[in-house]
Parts: sequence; C-alpha cells; structure tokens
Amino acid sequence: MKINFSIFSVILMVLFSNISGQARILDDQASLRWKAGVSKIDITPKEPIWLAGYGGRDHPFDEVIHPIWIKALALEDASGKQAVLITADLLAMPKALSDRIRLGLKERHGLSEAQIIINSSHSHSGPVLENSLSDIYPMNEAQKQQVSHYSDALVDSMIRLVDEAFGALRPAHLYVENGVTRFQVNRRNNPENQLESIADLKGPNDYAVPVIRVNEEGGDIMAIVFGYACHPTVLGDYRLSGDYPGFAQIELEKNYPGATALFFQGAGADQNPLPRRTIFLAQQYGKSLAAAVDRVLSEDMRQLEASIHTAYSEVDLALATPPSMEALSKFIASSSGYQKRWATRMNEERTNGTEPMKSYPFPVQVWKLGDQPIMTLGGETVISYAIELKKIFGPDIFVMGYSNDVMAYIPSTTILREGGYEGASSQMVYGLPSTWASNIEIDILHEFLRLADQVGVSRLESSLIPD
Repeated sequence: MKINFSIFSVILMVLFSNISGQARILDDQASLRWKAGVSKIDITPKEPIWLAGYGGRDHPFDEVIHPIWIKALALEDASGKQAVLITADLLAMPKALSDRIRLGLKERHGLSEAQIIINSSHSHSGPVLENSLSDIYPMNEAQKQQVSHYSDALVDSMIRLVDEAFGALRPAHLYVENGVTRFQVNRRNNPENQLESIADLKGPNDYAVPVIRVNEEGGDIMAIVFGYACHPTVLGDYRLSGDYPGFAQIELEKNYPGATALFFQGAGADQNPLPRRTIFLAQQYGKSLAAAVDRVLSEDMRQLEASIHTAYSEVDLALATPPSMEALSKFIASSSGYQKRWATRMNEERTNGTEPMKSYPFPVQVWKLGDQPIMTLGGETVISYAIELKKIFGPDIFVMGYSNDVMAYIPSTTILREGGYEGASSQMVYGLPSTWASNIEIDILHEFLRLADQVGVSRLESSLIPD
C-alpha cells in the first residue's frame, strides 16, 4: 500500500495542533484555578462591655441589635503561595493586638506581614479594644479589665479563624469588579445640621463599591468580599451592632445562601452616612450597599488568574513638634473630658522624663491578585488617598483604609493645612503627642510607588508623581 506522505503529514500536524490546543486550554484553566477557604466567628460579647468610637458614652451597651463577626478569606494561588484577608465588625485594630495576631499567624502558617490584611469596618457600635483610644473612655478598673480579657480572647479567635479558613481550602475561581452607591457625604464640606438646605453636596468623594466574588468549582458562590468608604456612624447609642456594614452583610448572606459576606472599610475617614441616627437608616444604607454588590454579582465580572504577589512596609511618618509644657498646663486648666485626660497624661509622661514620640511606623501594603491591585493603608485614611492612588494606578484599583494598625487619622496635605478635627484635634483622641508633619502624604504615596514596582503594578502614563 502506498502512503501519501504529504496528506499524512497534514493529518499529523492537525492532530498535534489539536492536542497542543487542548493542552493550552488545560494550562489556561489551571492558571485560573485558585484554592480558597472561608470562615467566620461570632465575637458578640457575652456580657455588656463599653462600646467604641464615641467619647460621650458613660456606660456599657444594654442591647444587641445583631451579632458581630470576624471573618477570613484564605487564598492559595497556582504556585502554592498563600494570603489571608481578615475583616472585623470592630472600630479599629490597634498595633499591639495586630502585631500579636500577625506573629501568631507567622508561627502557625508561615505568613509574612505582607500576606496578611486585617481590616476593621470601623463600626462605632462594637466593643472597645485594649490600647485603642484609651483617653476618651471614662472606664473604671473593672471595665478596663473586661476590655483586656475581651481583647485577649479576640486574638485567640482571630488565629483560630485563620486556621479554619486554611483548613477549608478547596478549588475556586475569583472574579472582580467595581460597583457604585452614593450615601457617603463629605462631612468636612457639608455640615450635618445644614444638610436639608444644601442643594449641591460638595466633595471630594469616592463612591466605588469594590467586589470580589469567590466561586466554588461547581459555580456556587463561596464568598463575597466588598467594600465602601464611609464611617459606620449611623448609630451612636448603647446598642451593639455592625452598623450599616453589618446590615449589608446580613442582606447579602440572606440573598446568597451558603455564601459568606466580608465587608472591608475604604478610605472613609472624612465621609459620613447622612442623614443618620436611626436603625431604619442603618438598614437602608446596608440594603443600598448590598444592592450595589448584587448588581455587580449579576453582571459580567473579570476573572482573575491564580497568582498572588504581596508587599508590605512601614513608613516612618514624622510628627510635628509637640506643645510645650507651658501650653499643656494652660490646656489642662481650660479643657475637660478626654482632652483634659490626654493633656494630663502628656504632662505626666514628660515630667517623668518620657520623650514624646517623633514619628510612627505607618503600615503600607500592596496585593496583586491576578491583575487586580489592592492597596491598604493603616489609620483612619481620608478619601483623598483613594483618589490620588487611583490617579496614579488607575480607577479600578481597590483601596482599603483601617488596615493592620489604626493609630490616628491620616489627613491629606490640604486637610493638615486646614486643620479641624481630622487634621488636628483627632490626634488627641488617639493619644498622639502632636499632629502629623506636613510631608506625610507624599511620603505615603512614594512608598506605594516603591511597593507597586515590587509586585508588578504599573502606574498610569499620565501620573504626575515622580519616583
């Protein structure tokens, strides 16, 4: 039998091409295959405890509106690299507790600081934590001990939470997109008591609702990660809750049975939900946020390749010159409440020879999940940082404030110059000896440029920020 070798060659080429094509498809599918695990732990105090965020309260909470939670999303990429996002229905995570949690996770899972994000929702209706805004709460010794015990238990729960999330790792797919909702109001430029008469609200604002959808291989939604940049200060009484982020998570978990909803706070330090002060408004804003997330989940979302790149550093942010001893003495004589407690403590420390701190190690972090950049900042970060970062790296990046360590408000250069609560007096709330130096914004942005280069996040060509 004669064989037509030219035809045979073509057949072989087609077969080889089909096999190679199938291999490429399989490779592509493998590159999209994440492992993800999710967990949640109820951290509702078992007995009344002092609520965080307001200096005007004078006793512990007396009612629970709904339980509060810590939640974790553990991720593993195609190469085996891992990372974990922890979210909490709490006001803020102070450095002492955050360091204990991250050290525990390093010992148990080998995770570096770069691979861990701890984000607090900033609910003003959650429990006080140890070493956080200590001067503003007029607690007695028994109440302080209660806070200390709760904080110790929280550290243990956080580590157990992450253990459970990594223990639940299974094949998954990740998708991302930004939504939008508009109940945040810039509180510096729109006085709350004049809101009804203001026809044109002033900014700056960032209405983005970043969303990460985590699907199991069968297609069911395992986790919904979403954020917004706005203070959870709808409620301010003696009832414990997660405020509007708590209601948003409840709504999404009701709409998507079997899914865990994790909320992260953005750069919302100068943004308030207005109007406010009723539980019905908290529910309304929660449902509005959930609806924005639901719309994103219902439309096409960008699928992420299974790769994790992370970078972390602590910028030495300079503080301004503290007030003189004479100025402190005068302030003690004329002030009251937490301001008097702050000035008295500052005076005593300096009298005893303790030098005021001159700088603070501020945490800056960049994740790149597939091609999705996530940028986190410590402290109560004002909205201008999200706006500036999006000018540099693009409008689709995700920005988290209130991450890893919340030590003070982080004002922009403009707000530092203007002063007011976010720019000046809030430093007393956090117990720092003075305001920030004028160069902190540029120092933070430059550090983001450096970390972004490490993980391969490109800046826009139109960016005006120099190296």
